Amino acid sequence: MNPRTTVIIVTWNGRTHLDGLMPALLAQEAPGGFEVLVVDNDSRDGTPDVIAEIASRDSRVRLIRNPTNAGFAPANNRATDEARGEFVVTLNNDTVPEPGWLDALVSVAASDARIGSVASQMVFAHDPETIQSAGIRIDRAGIAWDRGSGDPRMKPGPPVPVFGASAGAALYRRAMLRQLGGFDPSYFMYLEDVDLAWRARLAGWESVVAPTSVIRHAHSASAGEGSPFKNWHLGRNKVWTIARCYPAPGLLEYLPAIIGYDLASLPYTMVTRRDLSPLRGRIAALRGLRPILRSRTRLHQTYPGGWQRTREWMEPIEPPTRVFARYQRLRDILAHRDTR
Repeated sequence: MNPRTTVIIVTWNGRTHLDGLMPALLAQEAPGGFEVLVVDNDSRDGTPDVIAEIASRDSRVRLIRNPTNAGFAPANNRATDEARGEFVVTLNNDTVPEPGWLDALVSVAASDARIGSVASQMVFAHDPETIQSAGIRIDRAGIAWDRGSGDPRMKPGPPVPVFGASAGAALYRRAMLRQLGGFDPSYFMYLEDVDLAWRARLAGWESVVAPTSVIRHAHSASAGEGSPFKNWHLGRNKVWTIARCYPAPGLLEYLPAIIGYDLASLPYTMVTRRDLSPLRGRIAALRGLRPILRSRTRLHQTYPGGWQRTREWMEPIEPPTRVFARYQRLRDILAHRDTR
């Protein structure tokens, strides 16, 4: 009998995280059982050997090896193609699930066939009483951020509707992934979960966060907080996500604000960080826009009326000072981590 749930872990030179992650993950319980697919993106630190040894002792674990670093989005898609579960859980390798994490995700998803994704309550590894992410929020300028970041840990309670789930620790219904084509592989990594969440909302799927599904995360341990690599991909993928997903009525209404906001915030970001990668990412987005626009046409022809379904989830545009304050709050939390 196939397991009901498939947990997918994408790793690249993440050997140091496995000692915390794998024992906590394999100790989980879930209705209908689960399997673990670890996709290694050509690690050179011994990660494949460690996973192979674990797989030799636990038949629930399988290793998938990529010959190159395929990125987060393509690697998850490959594993989803090999998954046997009704539910697919994407999991960062720098996480440690608390007891009951997986059971809560699966139980919530199984309770309502309209739910396409379930977000975990992700807390900071160095401060597990503080939320890092409890789902995705998005405003009418197309800016997405972590719901609840910096807030006190949620108390146990019923599922709470959210715009979408952060793929660092999220359950997806495999039927929804098949319907939507999974993550866009051209994203490589970053904002692929926002793009998928938006497409899922356009298609009529629901998303919730499960407060009792708690996981601890070492924020940006794999790619580095604020690195040029990360900023380049964020800059590119933000443009692509808005260009593909924003329904035409809303885009026409808010395009001046979207462009104006970007023109105001981009120079500030480049000056304060002394980093041109956000600008270079946006230039790369424009150069690669043609296939995104083709997919936009298909998406909105397939799911018309998307503005009515998504408008309620798109929050009012905040002034740049509020947004920068939000990011500064996150930096302060991480700075406190680094001084411990």
